[in-house]
Formats: sequence, structure tokens, C-alpha cells
Amino acid sequence: MSVSDNMKGAALMAGSMAGYTFNDACMKALAGDIPLSQAVFLRGVLTCLMLYGLGLALRSLTFRLSRREWKLMLLRSFAEMGATYCFLSALFNMPIANVTAVLQALPLTIALAAWAFLGEPLGWRRLSAILLGFVGVVLIVKPGGDGFTLWSVYALLAVGFITLRDLVVRKMSPSTPSMTVALVASVAITVSFGVASLGVDWAPVTPRSGGFLVLSAVFIFMGYLFSVMVMRVGDIGFVAPFRYTGLIWALIIGLIFFGEWPDGWTLVGAGIVVATGLFTLLRERQLMRRTRARRIA
Repeated sequence: MSVSDNMKGAALMAGSMAGYTFNDACMKALAGDIPLSQAVFLRGVLTCLMLYGLGLALRSLTFRLSRREWKLMLLRSFAEMGATYCFLSALFNMPIANVTAVLQALPLTIALAAWAFLGEPLGWRRLSAILLGFVGVVLIVKPGGDGFTLWSVYALLAVGFITLRDLVVRKMSPSTPSMTVALVASVAITVSFGVASLGVDWAPVTPRSGGFLVLSAVFIFMGYLFSVMVMRVGDIGFVAPFRYTGLIWALIIGLIFFGEWPDGWTLVGAGIVVATGLFTLLRERQLMRRTRARRIA
């Protein structure tokens, strides 16, 4: 694998994280102006249209799937809906960097859940790193402290839902197109939040709020598009650590646009989570290389 391909992959991964984080910032900017359910529904309509257009352009949409795949896809969509609600609820009420820092624990929770529920191997080194990473999460959310609120719980629940989502993906057939999975999840989120919005008073969409909604849909689409492209370029073991650039984006956006900056303990906790996550990814890469070498031998 050439260095240029790796650098392209790293740039795409960083771009994907930027897209998702800027989407988060746009949604956070709508807090207090538009009810959560209304905002997610309107953004979802735009996102679904763009995903459908991309799927047609790539000819990667198919809905002729087995009953098993549809069940898994619906379970994944349920997890996606729960993650969206919990994450945005936390985002509307917490500093963006704090919420993003909690989500950096995902490589740790997914590795632990895959070991516990799918029987995937997990050595003592990675297990120790995961436990240390959870200490970092505790420093971020500070249970029992003044900074610990209901929204901290929502951020943790979002991690749980995303972990469930990714475990379900591991059970799905590799032949199921990722575009179909993404579109079905987006439609499910849009419909569910559209129904939920019927129970609230809709706020008028002003030029400001409309602009943020359009930008949010564009950024989340960009994040997804780049995340698909990155799987086709570069060594994933080299590229994967660049997902942590999302935390850097969140720190910059939080400071410049929202006047937020995490306290010292949050930064220490985030550093621990990122360090242990990087160790877990690198260790997994080493084990995959050894497994391939044994197969070739």
C-alpha cells in the first residue's frame, strides 16, 4: 500500500469526522429555536433525498434482502434512532467537546461488547486498556460531581446504542449494501422523529434555522460519503486512528462558536480515552497481521 493512498485515506477520515462534527455544531446551534423532533425530521428529509440520490448514482441500492437481513437492519435502525435521540439531547444541553469526548470510548465499548456477546478474542492487554479507558470516561462525566447531570447519562446511553448498532452490523451479511443500510436507517429516523414532532408545537423555520438545517444535512451527508470512500483507500490500520480528529474539531468549534472549553479533568479523561483507544486499534492491527501471516505460512 503506497504512502499516498494512506495519506488520502487519512484525509478522508479526518474529513468524515469534520463533517459529522460540523453537523453536530449546526444542530446544537438550533437548540432553543426548534424542537429536537422537528429539527431531526426536517434534516432527515434532506438527508434521505441526498442518500437516495447517491445510492442511485453509485448503483448500490437494493432492497431484495433476506428476512434475516431485514430483521437485523430494523434492529440497527432502532439502535440508530436511540443513539440519535440520546446524543442530540445531550448535545443540546452539554458542551460539544464533552459529548464528543464521551463518544471517543466507542472503539473500547465495541471491542468489549464483541468479546462478551460475539465471542471475538480479546487479550489481557486490550482488556486492560479498555478498563483504563473507562476510567477516562468517568473523569469526563464525573458521576456524583457538580458537572454530572441527566444529560451526561444521555451521552452514555448514546454510546450504548451506537455499540449495539455496530454489533448488529457485524452480524449482517457482507453482501448487504452499506448504502441500503444507511438509507433505511435514515428513513426510520426521519419517520420516527416526524411522528414524535406531531406532539410538539412546531417552531417557524427562519432563514437562520433553515440555513443551519440545510448545512447540517450537507455535513452529515459529507461525513457519510467520506466514511464510505475511506474504506476503499489506504490501510485501515493506518487510517482508523484519524477518527479521533473529531475531538479536535469539537474542541475548536466549542471554543470559537459556543465559548466552551472543557475543564482540566475532562481533558485528562479525554486524553486517557484517546490513548487507550489508539492502543486498542494498533493492537488489533498487529493481531490481524499475525493471523494473516499464519494463514499464508
